[in-house]
Amino acid sequence: MRLLRLKSSATLPVKMLPIYDILVDSARGSAAGGIVIGTSLILNWIIASENIPAALASAIEGVDISPLMFLIMVNVLVLLPGCLLDATTIILVIVRLFIPPYGILLFVINAVSGIPLRDIVREVLPFLAVLLAALPALILFPGIVLFLPRVFGYED
Repeated sequence: MRLLRLKSSATLPVKMLPIYDILVDSARGSAAGGIVIGTSLILNWIIASENIPAALASAIEGVDISPLMFLIMVNVLVLLPGCLLDATTIILVIVRLFIPPYGILLFVINAVSGIPLRDIVREVLPFLAVLLAALPALILFPGIVLFLPRVFGYED
């Protein structure tokens, strides 16, 4: 057993084994996050090299649809990949459309905490239900979203 000397004159007994376990667990969690980020960067490179964002932009450029239908399509287009991909990949693909969601954190939480993905998803579902219920309200009533910008002078 070693002693850890603090700035004051007090000493605390410190066992090295718990510190080693903490460092190993931290390294495993960091490695899991690094693997997720690394694989998403590979997917980013594939998407960029195949010029998928430009292909998507040109495909929807000439389409004549109502603003409500456009909002619904964008929300579905962003919501579905957001369940599987990280925000960087979605930004790269859909940057010309709108903002990305976040879904990759489920896998990071699973890797870091060791909690089975099934249990994490079960706990997240009530929050997802609330978000999915709010989405149609925000689409059908844009005044909810535009309230604060209008307060600061935005005119549509």
